[in-house]
Amino acid sequence: MALRVVFMGTPEFAVPTLSEIVGQGHEVVAVYSQPPRPAGRRGLETKKSPVHEIAERLGLTVRTPERLKADGEADFFVSLGADVAVVVAYGQILPRAFLAAPVNGALNLHASLLPRWRGAAPIERAIMAGDAETGVMVMQMEAGLDTGPVAMAERLPIGPDATAGEVTERLSRLGADLMVRALAALSRGALATMPQAAEGVTYAKKIEKSETRIDWHRPAAEVHNHIRGLSPDPGAWCEMDFGKGPERVKIIRSTLAEGSGVPGTVLDDALAVACGAGAIRFTELQRAGSRAMKAEEFLRGSRVAAGIVLPRGTGEGDPAKQGGGGA
Repeated sequence: MALRVVFMGTPEFAVPTLSEIVGQGHEVVAVYSQPPRPAGRRGLETKKSPVHEIAERLGLTVRTPERLKADGEADFFVSLGADVAVVVAYGQILPRAFLAAPVNGALNLHASLLPRWRGAAPIERAIMAGDAETGVMVMQMEAGLDTGPVAMAERLPIGPDATAGEVTERLSRLGADLMVRALAALSRGALATMPQAAEGVTYAKKIEKSETRIDWHRPAAEVHNHIRGLSPDPGAWCEMDFGKGPERVKIIRSTLAEGSGVPGTVLDDALAVACGAGAIRFTELQRAGSRAMKAEEFLRGSRVAAGIVLPRGTGEGDPAKQGGGGA
């Protein structure tokens, strides 16, 4: 049986779920997304969110309120007469009136194995903490932050060199399939939920710019996890000097390497760098204003000689300070 669905989502991660819901024949009565934001180098243009763009292509009604608590928004939401709201990385907390309006409440697709990594950046935090696996869960929403009972889950191993971008893409596809299965069960009156475990709660706080710089005094495994957890965006970075003073270089990919030395020391001519314990090797980098390059191509135009010492970072990106260690 087709359901009347209000979809609420913003980033690319949410697009497959919206597409699958429409493809399964459910009636999407409205799509909520974050408002268009300034874009371009000077911020003179605005850019619609990925969900906004796909919703318009599908001919769906789109609403982009700055605040759900604005006058009239709750009344309009109630008037939609939805069977259920589906929320995927929307970007605003739903007031109680919105949670209560649909007949079956709101289902949230969350990208972690709850109760681990509740909050804004679960994929990045899982990788930065060195977790061996993650997943997606369909959760019945309630007033608390990602505290609601869980209906369905899919697990996903995290490879030792997997980046946040790669894991996000895989989870978005898994999550889309999981949500349409949940809606199918809901339409039959067969969607059961279980409370989250009381133990193992951690929080995935928003990624701050202050924690993106690489700290070479941390062990190699932590530096590697830091790099891949922030790749491709916002990107972990360090400073290098190519003859005109230090400049910021984003590290897209790395791998663990042999060797040791003073933290930050470039150990060879192939971009191995010593850490607090062990070493890593850059395998993909990006200079400001340039495209990302594999290490071999990067070195053809940007010499980084063995023996130089890269400046250390601040150490503010320690995953142990963000709500838990590795799984």
